[in-house]
Amino acid sequence: MKIPKELLNGLVIILGIGLYFLVMELLGFADNPILRVFNVLFIFYGTNRTLKQNYAEGNTVMVSNAASAFATAFTGVILSIAALIIYSYAKGGEAYIGSLSKTFLFGGEPTIMTYSISLLFEGISSAVIVTFMLLLYWDTRYSSDKHGAKS
Repeated sequence: MKIPKELLNGLVIILGIGLYFLVMELLGFADNPILRVFNVLFIFYGTNRTLKQNYAEGNTVMVSNAASAFATAFTGVILSIAALIIYSYAKGGEAYIGSLSKTFLFGGEPTIMTYSISLLFEGISSAVIVTFMLLLYWDTRYSSDKHGAKS
């Protein structure tokens, strides 16, 4: 059975994000909110891989590429949030989330689920933005393939 490229590249995203955050924690930079923003680079990488594979297979249709790219990014976001929930409970639950929230998105004392839902909305937003940016990039690279136009 062949694993769909969207799932495979979604797994690449979660592995990248997971290793990135583990290294940040080991080096003592886990509380630096600016470094946390760079996780979007892994979403770019996995989504770009999917689009690159689609174009290599000859799929230049914008709609199907958009669905494929968004599915990849969304899979990576969902799996990353699920991994964060599991990791948070393993590291002490609400106390661990409390240490994260002091320097990031929240004030007060969010629960693990509140924090995760907020990250879900943020992740979906990034998935949409990354998908559109990469679609524009790939669309202009292959503009000569459209409607028999010559460049």
